[in-house]
Order: sequence, then structure tokens, then C-alpha cells
Amino acid sequence: MGAHEPRSAAGGNVREARRGRGPGLIIGALMLGMLLAALDQTIVSTALPTIVGDLGGLRQLSWVVTAYMLASTVSTPLWGKLGDQYGRKRLFQGAIVIFLAGSALCGLSRNMGELILFRALQGFGGGGLMVLAQAIVGDVVPIRERGRYQGFFGAVFAVASVAGPLLGGLFVDHLSWHWVFYVNLPLGILALAVISSALPSVADRGRHVIDYPGIVLLGTAAACLVLITTWGGTAYSWGDPVIIGLVLAASVLLALWWWAGRRAAEPVLPPHLFALKAFNVASLIGFSVGFAMFGPLTYMPLFFQVVQGVSPTLSGIHLLPMMAGMLLTSIAAGQVITRTGRYKVFPITGTAVAAAGLFLLSRVRPDISAPELSAYLLVLGVGIGMVMQVLVIVVQNAVGFEELGVATSGATFFRSIGGSFGVAIAGSVFTSRLTADLAGLSRAVRLPPGLEKAVQSDPEIVKRLPPQAATMFITAYSDAIAQVFLYSVPVVLVAFAVAWLLPELPLRETTKAPDLGECYGAVPAERSSLAEVERGLWRLADADMRRDYYRRLGALAHLDLPPGSVWLIARLGTRGRQESAELARRAGVTVDRTRPYADLLVERGLARRAEGDGAEGTLELTPAGERAAGLLVAEAREGLGRLIRDWNPAEHPGLRELLDRLPREMLGSTSDRPRG
Repeated sequence: MGAHEPRSAAGGNVREARRGRGPGLIIGALMLGMLLAALDQTIVSTALPTIVGDLGGLRQLSWVVTAYMLASTVSTPLWGKLGDQYGRKRLFQGAIVIFLAGSALCGLSRNMGELILFRALQGFGGGGLMVLAQAIVGDVVPIRERGRYQGFFGAVFAVASVAGPLLGGLFVDHLSWHWVFYVNLPLGILALAVISSALPSVADRGRHVIDYPGIVLLGTAAACLVLITTWGGTAYSWGDPVIIGLVLAASVLLALWWWAGRRAAEPVLPPHLFALKAFNVASLIGFSVGFAMFGPLTYMPLFFQVVQGVSPTLSGIHLLPMMAGMLLTSIAAGQVITRTGRYKVFPITGTAVAAAGLFLLSRVRPDISAPELSAYLLVLGVGIGMVMQVLVIVVQNAVGFEELGVATSGATFFRSIGGSFGVAIAGSVFTSRLTADLAGLSRAVRLPPGLEKAVQSDPEIVKRLPPQAATMFITAYSDAIAQVFLYSVPVVLVAFAVAWLLPELPLRETTKAPDLGECYGAVPAERSSLAEVERGLWRLADADMRRDYYRRLGALAHLDLPPGSVWLIARLGTRGRQESAELARRAGVTVDRTRPYADLLVERGLARRAEGDGAEGTLELTPAGERAAGLLVAEAREGLGRLIRDWNPAEHPGLRELLDRLPREMLGSTSDRPRG
């Protein structure tokens, strides 16, 4: 394509990257790496009862999840900018090695303290897997083909959310809980081998100033806040010097982060975003969604396995209604917003439905039926799904072009932090209530000394209790889990009240394009504002080109040709002469299907056939055909210009360059199909 060869959002030249092997193998390895990182957010949940039974430490259960989420969330800005500076291939390899080392050490853990520490190490590597995999796509896939890969990566997150609890149960039932972590080793080694051999290094990299103080201060402050919510009222009283010290430390760290962020060249989370009402509201709603989502994922398997006595595999299956509700309504909300341009109703309705689902789950009891509990989980999933798609749309629609990238990262950052807090607070509530109930149980039935602590370290011991004690214990356990959901209701109700304050502005066209990958637990991958606009344009164009686009484009260019012939002109005009067989392959049809459209171009003097290697020869445009292709490019540019006029391209050279480049990359791309 000569001058029109695309460059990645991070500055890497795609032509250089493509000198390695074909992108298919690399994309497969990247998807595998992302799947490993995404699965480890949920796969542990169904194994937690067995892990606690083996290692003890019921009080620390929530930290097995929190440590991973917190480490992955806080580390992603660092991974992203280091990749921009020093090249993503070696950084991605390093992230895989760290993740695999953490996985192996988790499987070898001898107590809960070791497991939590190694989960944090695993989460640090997992954050790199997420953000670098998404960035590497820009290095190895031509921009015109990226649209179809975005759906694949979005599906990775959806599959991980559904499959994680189920796979965790299968491993525990048929192998051991250690294999929840060991399964990563062969898959990660395979991904590492493919990346090492197939992914070329991209020498042309962007240079960024890494906000090391901001990353350290914000991450440490978040860890202090999580410790406060975990230890306060349980391990320490709220007036204990440890808790007071953590409160003071968190306050000082946040103040220092704010001060450093106002002076940093590229702050990890710019403080001035908090002056925007839409960003504040969306961040609070996102925090509550993460809070409400990961509590059930962590503690419902405990209810299924300890209270109802089902296998780990079945406990994973019982979580599927929640995941199905999230998947269906997040996709549906995105489609409705695209068609109507209205988004405010979804966070309002979604938070109300999620609060209702949490309240229903707070009424769980040992004898609750599976259909009733599945219905409650479905309600919660439907509510969360209605909110997830909207938050990124809200912030992208409210900020200026210069802030588009950091605002997008910020919105997903707060959802991830909310998940960390949700699991930590859920653990505190669960432990506190269970401790109180078990103390009362010990007095009522005169349990042997030390049995209370033994039960907390090994929930499976309930099966060896006398019938009366076992019944009372199961009731206490069920009550403690119910309190987890009850204490989550006010958090989501606050989000419901705040959602009414969302400003509903007319949607910019690029923000209407739904992105499944932004919904499903993806850690915040920082991208430039220009990359965000480009992603939106590609998603919109990919959908539009499947709806009679070439008939409309030909009419605008005053070409009296069927859509198939218009597609051929566009393809030849932007790619040059090509074999007829290659044209048919790119169009996704047979050579016989493309022949009538090519014959028509030849008859009208717009194209000519030349000898080639294939039986059908080579097709190329005549000067008249080149002029027709120029008209198509001009009309496509005009159409793209209308989609981004709200971003004021006249004021931004990068947007003007985008308008000059994208039409040639989009027209005749591999996702298009000639229509008769």
C-alpha cells in the first residue's frame, strides 16, 4: 500500500511486524495468554472450599481472590508504558514467565499466607498478559483487519467468566485443587514458545514518561484501603492503632498521589478527570458493579459445597445463570444504545435489578431449591450486565478528544478496584458473622474445645459433626453467606441513586460501537485517544459494511454498478492488481461468484484482465477504473468525517491523518463481502 501502510497505535510499523510468521498463530497465542489471565480471576472460586479445607485459614479466604485482582489492576499501567518504551515482545514473554512462576508456586503453597503471596505474583504477571496482548495486536495485525479480531478477544473474557467456575470445579473433583494453578503451565509454555518463535520485534516504539510515583502511591493506597476493610472490626477493632495507622497512611498516600499526578507528564490517572461529573458518576457505578459481581463469585461456591453439599463441578454449573444473564444483557444493552443513542436508562435499571438480586440472595437458606437460587443469580447477572456496557460509553461521550484514552482506562480501573474491595469486604463480613454464630453454637451444643477454630480452618469437618451440631453449623454458615449479599445491597443502591445524576448527552457516533472486550473483567489497558477513535470507527465500519454498504457507496459516487462490482473497484483501487482467485478468497465467495462482477467492469472499460499464475488470470483497474476508485475513497472519507465531526478533526492533526488513511484501509478489507 506504499504510503498508506498503517502504523500501530503505539508507534510500531505494521509492515515490519508482519515480516514474521502469519498473524493467525500469534493471535492464537495472544488469546491463550489472555484466557489464562482472565480465567484466574474466576477459576479459583469453586476451588476455595477445598483449598481452605486443605490449607486452613478461612479468615484469609477472600485474599486469595483480592490479591490477584489488586495486583493485576494496579500493574497494568506500568506494563503498558514499559511495553511502549522497551518493546512488547520481551515484556510479554516476561509477563508469561512471571505468571507461570506464580501459578507453579500457588500449586506448591503449604499455607494460606504463601498462597496469597503467590497469587499476588501471579496477578502481577496476569496484568501484563492482558494489557500487552491487546497492544501486540496493533503490531501484528493490519489496522484494516483488526475489527474482526476485536470480537475474538471480547469472547475470551465472556468465555472466561462462564468457564472459570466450571473448570475450577472439574479440576477439584477429578484431580486436585493444585491443578487449578498447574493447568496454566503447559498452556502458558505453549503460548511462550509460539510468541518467542513467531512474534517479530518491532524496533519503532513510542516514548513515554512512566509515572512511577503515581503507580506506587495509588497502588499502595488501594492496598491500605483494602486492608482497612478486611481487618477492621474482625482482626482488629476499629479503634486499634493498626487500623488508625492504615487510615492515616491511605490518606497521606492519596494526597501525595494527587499532588504527583498534577505534576506528572503522563499521570496514571489524571486528577483533573475528577472535575467531570460524568466520570465521577460512572466511576462510582463501576466500583459498585465490580463490588457486586465478585462477592457472589467468591462466596456462592462456598454455599453450594458446604451448605448444600454439592460437588465443586456442580457448584460451577450453578453459577452459570448469573454469567448467562450478564452476557445476554450486556450485548443487548450495547445493541439498543447503538440504535437509539440513549444510555441513561440502563445504569438506572441495571443497578436497581442488581440490588434486587443481591437482596434475594441475602435470603438464601440451607433448604433453598436449585431453581429458586438459579433465578436469584439470574436476576443479579441481568442487572450487572445492563450496566457493564454503558460505563465506558458514558466517559467516552463526556470528555474531550485529548482525554479520551485516559478516561477509558480510568472507568475500567474503578470497576476492577471495586471488585478487589468487594471481595475483601465480603470476606470481612463473612468471617465476622460466622465467628459470632459459631461462638453461640459452641455454647448451645457444648462442642469440644478447639472445634470452633477447627471448623473455621476446615469447613469439611462439618460432615463429621453430630447431626444436631451439623444442622446448626450449616445454618450458621448459610447465614454468614447471606450477610455478604445483604451488606452489598446498600453499595448498589447508592449507585442506583447516583445513576440518576448521569448527564445524558447526544452520543458521538464512535461511542455507539459496542465493545464486548470492555465489559468482561478486562483490566484497564491504557490506549491513546487516537486509538480509541480508530477502534470505534473500525467497529462501526465493520458493521456497516455488512449492510449493503457498497450499493450505497456506489450510488453516492454515481456509479451505475452492482455492489459486487463496486467492491472489486474498491479492492483493486486500494490494493492494486490481484489474482482473481485471491479476490474471491478475500470476498469469501467462489471464483464463479465473482466472475460476473469482474466481467461487467471489463465490459465498461473500468478493469482489464492480465495473465497470471491462476487459471482466471489477474484483474487490474484501467485509468477510468482508478478514477472511479478515487471517487469511492472520497465518499468513504466523507462518511468517516461525519462520524468523527464531534471530535473536531480540524483541530487535531492526528484525526485528519486518520481520515486520510482509513478509507483506503477499510475499503475492500477482508471483513467485507460483495453483494449482488
